Amino acid sequence: MVKLVIGGFTLHVCTVYAPQVGLDKKVKARFWEALNEVLKSVPSSEKIVIAGDFNGHIGACLGGYNNVHGGFGFSDRNGEGVALLDFARVFRLVVMNSSFLKKEDHLIAFRSALSKTQIDFLLLRKRDKVLCKGCKVIPSEHLSTQHRLLVMDLFIKKIRKSRVGEGQLRIK
Repeated sequence: MVKLVIGGFTLHVCTVYAPQVGLDKKVKARFWEALNEVLKSVPSSEKIVIAGDFNGHIGACLGGYNNVHGGFGFSDRNGEGVALLDFARVFRLVVMNSSFLKKEDHLIAFRSALSKTQIDFLLLRKRDKVLCKGCKVIPSEHLSTQHRLLVMDLFIKKIRKSRVGEGQLRIK
């Protein structure tokens, strides 16, 4: 995890790589427990971005997750996607790349000769959702991996310190 102090607040950036579909349930449980501990270690007054390959599909439908799923996903939900959405619900997080209407090319984070999926996600605390001005995948055929770059635009307003005696004339 990277901790950034920007202006008047602290931003934690946490990257994750979830166990793949088909692995033992104990391995997956250890991953969610570890991520649980990371989130608990970040004070609620500080901001956090969780970014990574969750190896799950949250699908295009809200399906009872309208408080964490924005309604703009891809394909169908699977068990790993349900685990991600349940985790987001418990910690009051929002899956940001499901919150913006995008073309399919800007949703697909993983593309191979056989499949195209949305398995990479960016999460923010619900109250920090207003900081996100956009989120999308950058489509490119020139990347050496099958994963595509997922980006999020955050609006961070610097808190200005007031000068002593502001509003008074400097010269009398």
